[in-house]
Amino acid sequence: MSVLLHLSDTHFGTERPQVIEAVVALAARERPDLAVLSGDITQRARPGQFRAARAFVDRLGVPLLAVPGNHDIALVDLWARAVRPYARYARAFGADLEPVHASEDLLVVGVNTTRAWRHKNGELSPLQIDRVADLLRKARPQQLRVVVVHQPAAVCRPEDRRHLLRGHHAALQTWSAAGADLVLGGHIHLPYTLAPPGLPRRLWVVQAGTAVSARTRPGVPNSVNIVRWGGGAGGHGADRQADDEERGDCVIERWDYAPDAQVFVRAALTRLAPERA
Repeated sequence: MSVLLHLSDTHFGTERPQVIEAVVALAARERPDLAVLSGDITQRARPGQFRAARAFVDRLGVPLLAVPGNHDIALVDLWARAVRPYARYARAFGADLEPVHASEDLLVVGVNTTRAWRHKNGELSPLQIDRVADLLRKARPQQLRVVVVHQPAAVCRPEDRRHLLRGHHAALQTWSAAGADLVLGGHIHLPYTLAPPGLPRRLWVVQAGTAVSARTRPGVPNSVNIVRWGGGAGGHGADRQADDEERGDCVIERWDYAPDAQVFVRAALTRLAPERA
């Protein structure tokens, strides 16, 4: 059984130290096999912010798959934005902007949806869509097939439609047919799990809130997701419950920060049944 910790929109430069400590404690307790960081790692793409973010993820003590967000490209340094938009990101998180993690029961594919000429909106090219689909088609049946983007591929509120990835419709159609199970994202600081209708095969879009930043939405605390897959997806953390240990489904858990206790607590659980031939 594999456990994936999904973090997003840490926005270092606006981080809350007590929430950072709570995430580190959660990771120590739940022992994820992989941490995924789906963009907007920094607030203004400054070197010190990237160093602080790197120090944070190193404390988690697990392998990391990260993709950049629109905030990870310098905003006001126009020369850097035009000539070397990802240089600061690469120094902290590596030059591969579209990393892939493969293990016995996980295939996680990162996609860079940022564009230096766009301030906020994300975009997927046909080449990117096809690259991901080729990888998905080669996945083994026991692998949970996960795609990681920054901007959302589906939204649950009409007012958030303006944040949708450009190319999301073609991507979801293609990735669904190729076998994707989950598409993880962030950007709008709103956690939810939904299954977009009208796809060749069912998949779920899983959004994370802001993990450690003070830039929370009204009524939405800092939050992270834990994804459990395989062999009775109830998990191996200290807080697992017996009713989560049934069959090998995929379980999506939303963990919210509780300020009074200064810990993350499980706020929601969604059990999914990915399709297999």
